[in-house]
Amino acid sequence: MTHDVKEIFAGEAPPAPAALAAKVRTLAPSMTRSMQRVAEAVAGDPAGCAALTVTGLAELTGTSEATVVRTARLLGYPGYRDLRLALAGLAAQQQSGRAPAVTADIAVDDPIADVVAKLAYDEQQTLADTAAALDTVQLGHAVAAIATARRIDIYGVGASGLVAQDLLQKLMRIGLIVHAHSDPHLAVTNAVQLRAKDVAIAITHSGSTGDVIEPLRVAFEHGATTVAITGRPGGPVAQYADHILTTSTARESELRPAAMSSRTSQLLVVDCLFVGVAQRTYETAAPALSASYEALAHRHSPRSGR
Repeated sequence: MTHDVKEIFAGEAPPAPAALAAKVRTLAPSMTRSMQRVAEAVAGDPAGCAALTVTGLAELTGTSEATVVRTARLLGYPGYRDLRLALAGLAAQQQSGRAPAVTADIAVDDPIADVVAKLAYDEQQTLADTAAALDTVQLGHAVAAIATARRIDIYGVGASGLVAQDLLQKLMRIGLIVHAHSDPHLAVTNAVQLRAKDVAIAITHSGSTGDVIEPLRVAFEHGATTVAITGRPGGPVAQYADHILTTSTARESELRPAAMSSRTSQLLVVDCLFVGVAQRTYETAAPALSASYEALAHRHSPRSGR
């Protein structure tokens, strides 16, 4: 199998208005500062920006017309005109009362009840953003590859390693041959064995974790189908991924680092992959899942005579 290194957004349909704010939150950290100003402006005041020409938005944000156009394209729109239409749609949604207010960051002296409320809101927003921005075409291709794979390798370290283990146990319980690697040396030595009909999955929020990118590169070069689950679709991991599944995160803060907020969206994507694969392999997956439940049932029931 041969691979073509592709541009991240080539061939994608422009995101729907509901997904625009989610895409801004996801991509802003990887933008230049001037592009961030444009992105923050359109997400913060979609109605006002929808009324502006490209020159007007450039003047408002202290950037150039070229920067505005580049930002629009990075967000998935062919040009600024398409972005303005999406902004108008987003503004209409907000006026209907469907857009929630943004909560403040967690402070050191916040009462625990406020901490719970703020975390719950951020978790809900992260899940909603991930669902809105997730490319279901890419997801479908990844599901199809996993469902028919001879073998599946998953790479993740740190918090992403925990997510890799979650996907491992899910896929194992429906009878697939799958391995998860957090040791970079073992990951690479196993990736060397992959071929066509195999699948390699890299999980990295930053998109630049070397210990995850290296085994994915090796798998890519040996002909395996490669999938990246990442919060930075323009990061280095993308050049070795056939299919990119983008995750979103809540805003980082001193008390809530990226490792916490990224895990929520990664787990959602993992669940989507698992359910999709289980649907495609239902005739074999359902009996395997039932067998795993039965094998563990006695461990979750009171033992007689004790």
